[in-house]
Amino acid sequence: MSNARAIAFHLPQYHPTPENDEWWGKGFTEWTNTAKAKPLYPGHYQPHLPADLGYYDLRLPEARHAQAELARAYGIEGFCYYHYWFGGRRILERPVNEIIASGEPDLPFCLCWANHSWSNIWQGVADRMLIEQTYPGMEDHRRHFEWLLAAFNDPRYIRVDGKPMFLIYNPPDIPDVAQVMDYWRQLAAQSGLPGLHLVAVNYLGSPVDPSSFGMDASTWQPLPSKSGSIPWRYPALKARMRMARGKYKLTVLDYERIMSGLTRSRLPDFVEYPTVLPNWDNTPRSGLNGLVLHGSTPALFKTVLRRGVDLVQEYPSEQRIVFIKAWNEWAEGNYLEPDQRFGHGYLSVVRDVLTEQR
Repeated sequence: MSNARAIAFHLPQYHPTPENDEWWGKGFTEWTNTAKAKPLYPGHYQPHLPADLGYYDLRLPEARHAQAELARAYGIEGFCYYHYWFGGRRILERPVNEIIASGEPDLPFCLCWANHSWSNIWQGVADRMLIEQTYPGMEDHRRHFEWLLAAFNDPRYIRVDGKPMFLIYNPPDIPDVAQVMDYWRQLAAQSGLPGLHLVAVNYLGSPVDPSSFGMDASTWQPLPSKSGSIPWRYPALKARMRMARGKYKLTVLDYERIMSGLTRSRLPDFVEYPTVLPNWDNTPRSGLNGLVLHGSTPALFKTVLRRGVDLVQEYPSEQRIVFIKAWNEWAEGNYLEPDQRFGHGYLSVVRDVLTEQR
């Protein structure tokens, strides 16, 4: 019996697409930034190199099966795939399309609508809009729901009390979001679904009541802000930042010192699912404008995950959900997949905490 339903966010950015070819260069995938990363200070763990799964291509069913087998072996219930919908246009859609069409792999999944515009922030700046998130109106929301219905009806789709669970990255960005959620619930009922379990992602420090968006629950994704803080033990790096005169805002924080703030001390009065961070270092994407949570280890993550699991123990069993961010955000240094430093260390922590005696 598992102590919680562990669901890992999954990035489908590991295959070439026409858009990425145009914006970043022919053949670009998330591995491009990951592999070329360099350490920025003594003891900086870069590059992060994959172990068991290698530099996989998510167009291959074998790669998707290998991920699913690994997740299942360590007690992860399923993946929450990032899903992109820009006024009817989908991007990075191929892996999920093929997972739905083929029925394989046999691992539960749900979707998170990453409803944000794309810019060149992955290069550490944001001065070029690549594709803008728009909301053309209710007809577009209807077409979006009709596409989602194929996923919601999949027998593998993750449910809460029989209702398909769907996450939205930034609900306040959606005009009249509560009305849209009510409309989707109407469409769900007309389609024969018992309802929807709608989860709002919250990046703010303070709790945000999901009912204000017409949603059922929230999940808090804690990430310290970029303050430009660098430990004194890296004097050369501090001097380099001073010489740059504010051009960059590289922030280096010790994971061990900030990890107490990666979970709530107690949950709010409404349903909030913890999201726990095993690690973070997005300098492969953002360079000297990145954020590093330095010195993360499986042992430290075990404390954070255990607190997240403890928080949901008073919920009904269906709602004892803990999200893990993320399964495979390699260029953000934010992943559970085996690497060449820790091997299966982070995955072993997940299995151990989920099966601890309580």
